[in-house]
Amino acid sequence: MRLDGTARPIARRDVMRLLGLGAGSALLPAGQAYAQARGATLVIGIDISDTITLDPVKQAQYTPPMTLAATYDALLTLAPGDYVEPKPSLATAWARTPDGKGWRFTLRDGVKFASGAVMTAEDVQFTFQRLLAMKEQTQQYVKAIDRCEVVDARTIDLVMNEPAAPLLNILCAPTFGITEKKLVMQHGGTMAADAKETDKATDWLNQNSAGTGAYRLVRWERNQQIQLVRNPHHWRGMAAYERVVIRHFSDSAAQLLAIRRGDIQAAFNLIPEQIATLRDEAQLRTERLPSLDFVYMALTQNAEFNRALGQKACRQAIGHAIDYDGILGSMLGGAAQRPAHFLPIGVNGSTEAVAQEVGFRQDLEKAKRLLQEGGFPEGFEFEIAYGNAAVAGVSYQLLAQKIQADLGRVGIRAKLAPMDQVNLRTSYTTGRSQGGVLTFWNPPAVENELWAAAVVERVAKRVHWPVPPEMTALVKRAAEETDKAKAAALWVEWQRAMVDQANHVILFQPVYQIAVRNTVKQFPLTAAGWQLEIGSTMPA
Repeated sequence: MRLDGTARPIARRDVMRLLGLGAGSALLPAGQAYAQARGATLVIGIDISDTITLDPVKQAQYTPPMTLAATYDALLTLAPGDYVEPKPSLATAWARTPDGKGWRFTLRDGVKFASGAVMTAEDVQFTFQRLLAMKEQTQQYVKAIDRCEVVDARTIDLVMNEPAAPLLNILCAPTFGITEKKLVMQHGGTMAADAKETDKATDWLNQNSAGTGAYRLVRWERNQQIQLVRNPHHWRGMAAYERVVIRHFSDSAAQLLAIRRGDIQAAFNLIPEQIATLRDEAQLRTERLPSLDFVYMALTQNAEFNRALGQKACRQAIGHAIDYDGILGSMLGGAAQRPAHFLPIGVNGSTEAVAQEVGFRQDLEKAKRLLQEGGFPEGFEFEIAYGNAAVAGVSYQLLAQKIQADLGRVGIRAKLAPMDQVNLRTSYTTGRSQGGVLTFWNPPAVENELWAAAVVERVAKRVHWPVPPEMTALVKRAAEETDKAKAAALWVEWQRAMVDQANHVILFQPVYQIAVRNTVKQFPLTAAGWQLEIGSTMPA
């Protein structure tokens, strides 16, 4: 990694250093030592500039769940391709509590943490109580949980304050991975009521993991790499690779060169044109999977920041000025679709037909009429902020330039404001973004209520939208509706209202296209929110 933070192709000596090969390996012929190192280690190339913490409780970014899913196990999980029915993980059975006000989980026998300590019900209780007390964004995902109680050595109850609220699918997310109580407390963790102020474990958890996962975190260097080593105590059996290195590449061309050279075994951020160049390369293949992620532009409605954006008609004009087909076709090579709003296509109430009926579509004449209706017939100027990063094989810079050109056709002048990912997130989440923000959304868990509640609870504050009570009530009704068809109709109603409000313009929902070397036999992608099941990868 250069001092300016840009990635360079990995050299042989760097691989040896990363993999911890010392003087003993120098006794082997150089080629043999290098081959052995690569065979024992999976090296993944991906833009991880959004990684700002690896404390599960504080996770709210796009790429860290991949690492967390490898280092922690939750009570339940979702199998790749099945995002409806949770599967057993650290819990082997679950049912309603006798009073019907919560959920009771039976814990798996004999599970050990990476430290070798046996997992107990107290570890599970500590994990949930710390999460609830820390009051981070992750607590909002399970706001229906009041507390976790130990029933006996193998049983815990999650007591609900809203018994009808959805929960099981949410618990599959790696942010709810079970942590070792004793170890986390040794490094400053607490589940006390004042944990938000007094918990000091995050710094340690940024460099070490305290889970039962297939791997153990041993090093994180921001904008450089994440290093994992195999957990010899994993309850599913030891993972196939001894080590995993997740190596940061901000540039897709550098990823392409690295995978062609064999310096990495998987490249996550290649653009469609680069993917196309690999078709005839015998040593490489492309793994594809429709995702549940999406990229969107948030628009403030704070008139003090931008008078035009304070007018709903002007925000709607932006929605109708964008060439979505050009983004999906020319920029993404057709490897994407576009939902109407914050429910990705594939979940209940969100289909391509609904998106066509409800979502924005380019209509330049309508955009001009809306500008006139909003009081800005000659257009207006606003800022689009975005991170110096890439998502789904496309840089935010190129996406912003495309939108800038599209909006210019109706007289809307977009000023582009690239910035560091951390600064972007801080500005956006604290409601200080002055205009538009290009960013992503990936599922913290596969549950409609999480996407919709986020809009009316957290994201609304970021764009200064005072949410009408009836919109919050609509989300609650849809989430608690047990009849699937009735729930779908409610979710369509909600999406229609959100598109009309025009604070969020959904740009695309990508299909994952990951270049993988054939030295990797098994590379199971997932759309559940963590992209890859690292623990199930396997060399050829």
